[in-house]
Amino acid sequence: MAPHVLVVDDDPVVRDVLLRYLVRDGLSAEASADGLSAVAAYRARRPDLVVLDLMLPRLDGFEVFRRIKEIDPASAVLMLTARGRETDRIVGLESGADDYVSKPFSPRELAARIRAILRRTADAARADAEVDSPEPIEVGDLRIDIGARTVRVGGESVALTPKEFELLAFFAANPGIAFTRGDLLDRVWDVAYDGDPSTVTVHVRRLREKIEADPSRPTHLVTVWGAGYRFER
Repeated sequence: MAPHVLVVDDDPVVRDVLLRYLVRDGLSAEASADGLSAVAAYRARRPDLVVLDLMLPRLDGFEVFRRIKEIDPASAVLMLTARGRETDRIVGLESGADDYVSKPFSPRELAARIRAILRRTADAARADAEVDSPEPIEVGDLRIDIGARTVRVGGESVALTPKEFELLAFFAANPGIAFTRGDLLDRVWDVAYDGDPSTVTVHVRRLREKIEADPSRPTHLVTVWGAGYRFER
């Protein structure tokens, strides 16, 4: 069955263009024009990905995002933001969005980003189904189970978004190696476009808040000045 995408935007032109591009790419897609109908559609169909505009009638995008995450914390969401609204982009990423695109956007680029997210989701599902899962990685009180896609700190389960887990798993699989933000965009985000390095910065900060005893003085995800970040084993 083709992956199902829910497009949420109050602009009928945007909805029509995106639906045509997604169907052309062999995906299943539907659209909602306001926040309340978007939540109802998500609850009814549980789409594989939500393309979510932040400026919506009846219920704004951030509230829609919050309600979607209450239904399924692992849901994949790509946010659409108005050009120049950097605060919205940062808040969206810090809330756990997988990606964002600024308006006006290239439908071709947006479709490429959607395919990249869906490809990563499918790869993760296949990895979960593998019988021979890799041994969990344990560093101090941090335990990363790649096969089960779970993370524990001090025995307590830590809730990560899909992208946060993928980033942490990549670091843990490559300990002691410094990666620039550009490297991480290429290796973890798997994009064929020029990504925003601040995306990496936000995700690293969120990971530190969840796995480090003192996020201001990290011991697992350390900064390599002038180079990027490194995972310490």
